[in-house]
This record gives sequence, structure tokens and C-alpha cells, in this order.
Amino acid sequence: MGGSRAQVNKPHKTRFSSKSSRNIHKISQKDKNRIAKSNRNVTQGARAARLQRSKMLREQKKEALLKEKRASSGSASAPRVILLFPLSASVNVSSLAEDILRLLSADVSRALSSTVASSEYKLRATVLHAPHGDLLSCMEMAKVADLIAFVASATEQSTCDYIDSFGSQCLSVFRSLGLPSTVVFIRDLPTELKRRNDAKKIVTSSLTSEFPEDCKFYPADTKDDLHKFMWLFKEQRLTTPHWRNQRPYLIAQKVDMVPDDSSPEKCTLLLTGYTRAHSLSVNQLVHVSGAGDFQLSRIEIMKDPIPLNARKDHNAMDSDDIQDAEIIRSVAPDPSSQEPFLVENVPDPLAGEQTWPTEVEMAEAERNQKQKRLRKRALPRGTSEYQAAWIVDDADGEDSGVENDGDDDEDDYGMLLDEGDSGFPSQEDTNNPDFEEDQASLHLRDSDEETENDSVMMEGDNMTREQIEDEIKKIKEAHAEDEGIYVFWMSPREFPDEVDTPLDVPARKRFAKYRGLKSFRTSSWDPKESLPPEYARIFAFDNFARTQKHVVAKALKVEQEGRDDCAPVGSFARFYIKEVPFHVASKLCAASRTAPIVLCGLLQHESKMSVLHFSIKKHDSYDAPIKSKEELIFHVGFRQFVARPIFSTDNINSDKHKMERFLHAGRFSIASIYAPISFPPLPLIALKGAAGAGTPAVAAVGSLRSIDSDRIILKKIILTGYPQRVSKLKATVRYMFHNPEDVRWFKPVEVWTKCGRRGRVKEPVGTHGAMKCIFNGGLQQHDTVCMSLYKRAYPKWPEHRFPANV
Repeated sequence: MGGSRAQVNKPHKTRFSSKSSRNIHKISQKDKNRIAKSNRNVTQGARAARLQRSKMLREQKKEALLKEKRASSGSASAPRVILLFPLSASVNVSSLAEDILRLLSADVSRALSSTVASSEYKLRATVLHAPHGDLLSCMEMAKVADLIAFVASATEQSTCDYIDSFGSQCLSVFRSLGLPSTVVFIRDLPTELKRRNDAKKIVTSSLTSEFPEDCKFYPADTKDDLHKFMWLFKEQRLTTPHWRNQRPYLIAQKVDMVPDDSSPEKCTLLLTGYTRAHSLSVNQLVHVSGAGDFQLSRIEIMKDPIPLNARKDHNAMDSDDIQDAEIIRSVAPDPSSQEPFLVENVPDPLAGEQTWPTEVEMAEAERNQKQKRLRKRALPRGTSEYQAAWIVDDADGEDSGVENDGDDDEDDYGMLLDEGDSGFPSQEDTNNPDFEEDQASLHLRDSDEETENDSVMMEGDNMTREQIEDEIKKIKEAHAEDEGIYVFWMSPREFPDEVDTPLDVPARKRFAKYRGLKSFRTSSWDPKESLPPEYARIFAFDNFARTQKHVVAKALKVEQEGRDDCAPVGSFARFYIKEVPFHVASKLCAASRTAPIVLCGLLQHESKMSVLHFSIKKHDSYDAPIKSKEELIFHVGFRQFVARPIFSTDNINSDKHKMERFLHAGRFSIASIYAPISFPPLPLIALKGAAGAGTPAVAAVGSLRSIDSDRIILKKIILTGYPQRVSKLKATVRYMFHNPEDVRWFKPVEVWTKCGRRGRVKEPVGTHGAMKCIFNGGLQQHDTVCMSLYKRAYPKWPEHRFPANV
């Protein structure tokens, strides 16, 4: 093996380099015991740390639960509110409310009041019974209830009779508001034990699916039944909706008014009751349900007229107790720290305006405008301006061999076209699925042969207005028959965005606010462009999430500091609300007999107007159409205000949203309104007033989504035309416009057809608005040519801000 390298065996890779080093790594038994002991100590230490941490968490939860229990059922807490709601009209809740009050009241000889204290159960409670058929009263009671007791009768013949239509409607509204702790009382059970148990099982099995899983069913016929429930209710941990714990509120036990001497149209409204959820500062603004937002002039913290310990000779609250209650201290607002009552921004009409142009400048602008309208023509080499003046305009067309199709945006007759992705409208803009063909084909086929007799006057140039309308009507009916859908002239169309171009008004004036979009999803639209005058009156946030976090933290800090300008939680106080309109205060005094009047503390900025967006869904019980900009009454948490919303879709992958003319049933939409700022989460109940003075009906439910004045909502319209002559990729389209100036104005906007073709306008033909269009495929004679136009839509400013002012 001459010339080959001798093979050298590599040393074997072993764990140890030599035999003597094999036992070096071995550990003695003593060291093993020491290491094992240390590992065991480490394991035991980690386990002990975990046990200690778990114990600490349990102790913290116990302390928090005990604190919550003391706050909700202690002597310093406000009375618990129990709402008795009948599921059907046959249930008598008045007798049940009287039985509960007599059970809690020690002195049965006195007249019963809605609020009592029981030394036996160590409990204070306010019992409200909802009037069957009064939707507004039931809603206001459900907003403030700590426990909703649904009352069912066991004497109903069928399971569907346990809940009638009104009970089902109110139950769905309560779910939208957020249910607090709930129980079900079963009345009218048989006296025999076996029949009683069977009837209770039937009612329970029939109603279990309508209520939460933790809802309990109790018989409520005898005093012993109510006694058992009260002992359980005393120890029960009540849960309330999260939105209710964000702001302080008060249920008025007494409503009074004091006239204002300085202004006869104003007065001071007095609301007396227990402060709940949080401390309420005299420096913050308040909202009175249905009346509006106001400032406080004074808070009087009074001695509790119905203490839990039985030191008085009676334990029922009446109006005399409230009126004669001892005043502990009075709190006045601090002008330096009081929240200003600011609703609308006051714009300066001259801000940002320029000086008015002089007559010389206006005349010069007109001359420049006339010069710009002179179309530039490509002239043969050597042709002078004098010679060019004798060239007929018709000779500048396609016969001259010069075309100017690529400079559409510089044409003074062309409308504004938003820049976006190159190409034609996307699939979502055209409602056609076959839009994936090459867009460049439109630009490469301009030299194809033209349609015949393009320069000849179109048929129908001498038709009258009535004849043109009849002709368009016949064409539309013929197209509908071809598609298999016979459509009457005034009936809804397959494309609801279609509009007719007026014959007496030029389209460039009628649709001057509209523009074309290359792509609805990607084309740009400046949210600050051409804003309406109402936007000068609203307030906007640079960063809404950061502002909300700051406002909530500030309110929590005030709560923890326990300042002297606040009415503490659970205290009995009288609130003086200043500058309330006299007729509004009179309505509140009259309404307090049937429904609770609620005073709610507002967070910072919550009195200012802005643009609010709600996720909304049409209620199942409401069948009438809900049109955009119709007046609705919005119940947002404790607050009520009148609004005129516009509805739109919610596009996740786009910053633009298409406006909807009606609120469609079965799906969620976005309702945008001008309203006072409210920080989410908050539920929404939208009511629609009746034609007369009847009770409003529940029209829609939802929740507050966001506050954003830059949300772009676009109203879409579709102009339609019909092909008259078709030659390969070219077609002559008529009846989309009625004069050639309109064709030139809308020339930059791309067109599409209902059968899936895309194209563009090349030039006008004739004198009555016909136009030549080029498409990316062969066009059928029965097809319809469409043009999509968009403009930004805004909500309507409400005429009345609050229901009590209507």
C-alpha cells in the first residue's frame, strides 16, 4: 500500500482518562447523607413557604369577606333593597310585601313603611314591589335592587302561564342590565304536604332554565316559610353588577323642592336617603334619573332615623322621621375644587378663519378658473395657436390619434378620488365574488376597436323628462324579471344602496359631498376633514384608556382618604341640588310615588358631550323598524338621555365602517350618538316612545363600547346605468347621468357590474349623459353598470337632552 497514510487509532473516548480516576467521583456515605439531608431541608422549606403563602391568601380572603359582610349587613351599612317582581299578572305581590314587612317590624300596630329594621334578624331592609305593566318603574327598581325576588304562582294551569309576556320582557331587560342576587318565591302552594312538594317540584323544573344556576326556590305562603328565608338571607353574600359599584348612588326616601327667589323658573331639589357603593363628595357633579346633570349646593349628614339597635320606640321609617331627623353636620362645596358644570365646548366662530378676499382677488380667481377649464389639446407639429383656434373640438377625439386617458386626476371636471391601493374596488365594495382578474388588462386594451357610431347622437336625446322616467322604469323592471325577482317601482331593491340620479339637478351638485374609493378597506380617509359644526361643541380624548384609568384612580384615592367634604357610605344624608328647572322638579315629585328617584355621582368629565359608540341589538319583542337618526331614550346605567343614533357595521380589519339605514334584527350593530361622556362598562336599554303619550317600548339592548370622535362612518350610494351597445370589452352606458359634464366629473371613479365585471369611464357620448366604458371582460346586455360613492355620516344632535325635558 505504497503512498497511503498509515492508519492511526484514535484514543477511545471514555468518561475517565485512567483507571485511577474512575473512583474519584464517588461520594462517601457520610457525604451522601449530608447532601440528602440538605436537599430534604430545601424541599421542606419550599413546601413550608407554599403552605405559608396559601394560609396568607386564605386569611386575606377571609378578612375581605368579613369586611364586605360587615359593610353590607352591619349597623353602619345602608338597608338592603329587596325587589318583589311578579312573573305574571295573577300574582299579588302587595300582600307578600306586607307579610315581609310585618315579619321584620317589631311594632305591628304602626303603619308599615317600605324600610324597616329588625333587631331579631339584625337586618335592615327596604322592600319594593314592582307594578305589573309599568316598564319604566320596574327598570328603575331593578337598577337599585340588591336582591330580586321573582314571585310565581303555583295555581297556573300550564308551565307557559308561570311567566307572561310582560314578565318575559322584563326578565330579558333585567339580564341586559345585569342581574344581582336572585331568588324565586312560590306562592299559592297546596296545604297538603305531598301535593305541596309535587307542586313545588313542577314549578322549579319549569322555571329553572330562566334564572341563573345559583338561584334558589323558596315557598312563601306562611310566616314560617318567610322566617326560614330571612335567616338564610341574613347570612347570604349578595352580588351586584360591576357597573353599579363604580359610582356612588342614592335611592331617595323623600323628594322635596324649594323655590329659588332669584329665578322663578329654577328651584332647589332636595333628595334624602342612604349613600351607597362609595362616598359622595359635595364637589362632584350628580345625575338625577331622567332630569339631567347638576351641581350640589350643600349636603346635610343626618342622624339615622332607623338604627339597627332598638333604642327607639319604633323601627319603621316614615316621612315625619325623615323631616325631624337631627342634622349632624353640613358640608358646603369648595369653589376651588368643585367640578365645573361644563356640558358643551364654546367654539370661537372666527378661530382659524382668514380675511375676506378683495374684489380684485376674486376677479383674478375667476379669470384663472376660466383659463383652467380650457382643455389642453395635442396639436400637430408646426400648428400655431391661431390655427388651433379653427380646429373643431370633435376632431380632438379618437380620430386625431391622440388620447389623454391617463391624466384623469388633473381634469377640472373630475371629482375627488381617494388614493389607496392600486387596482379596482375590492370584493366587499362591489358585492361581486369574481373580482380577482388582472387589473392591468383595462389599461392595455385601450386601442381596441370602438363601438359603432360613437359620435352619432344617442337614441333618446330628444325624449322628454316623463319619457325618460318611463324608459328607466321599464328597464329596471325588465332587469328584475331577468334576475328572477319581480320588483315594483317603489319597493325595496336587491341593492338597497341604489339611488336614482335626478333629472332636474346635476349629479355633480346633488352628490357633491360624495367621493370614490379605490378600496374601502385600505384607502385613506382623514378623520379631521370637513367636520360638521357639532364637532366644535364636543370634547375628545387624546388617549381615552389612559384618561379613564387616571379618573378611576383619582376617585379611588378620594374614597380612601375619607375627606370631610364627602358623605360616607351608608350615611343618611340630604342632598341639595341647585338650579333644577321648576317643571322638572315637579315631575320628579310626582314620579316618586310610583318609582324610585335615583341620584348618581358622576366621575370627572362625565358631564361633557362627546361621541359615544354602543354595541346594540334589536330586542326580540320589538317588531317595528328602527331607522337611523330616530329619537330614542337611552338608559345607560343610572343615567337617562335622549339621543338620535346612526347605525353602522363593525369592521375589525378596517378603520372605516359602513352606515346602516336601519337597525337589523338578529345581529349586533354599532350605534353612534352625541351624549354625555360615560366610562365603560355600562349596560344600555334603548326605549322608543309611542306615537301618542303612551309608555315607551324596549327597542334595543346593548352596552357601551367606546368614546371616539374619530370613528369614520361612511354612507354608501350606488348609481346605476344600463348598457345600450356592447362591443367586446367596451360598452355605451346610459341613464347613470343625464349630461356630459356629470360624466366628466365622475370619470375618475371606477365602475363595476352586478355580474362581476370591473371597468372605468372613458369619455361621454352625446349630449344626454351617455358614456363609453371599458371593462376587464365581456359585458352582457342585461347587466347593470354600478358606481359606488361614499360620504361621511354623523349622528344627529338631539333636540332634548333628557327625558324629563321633553
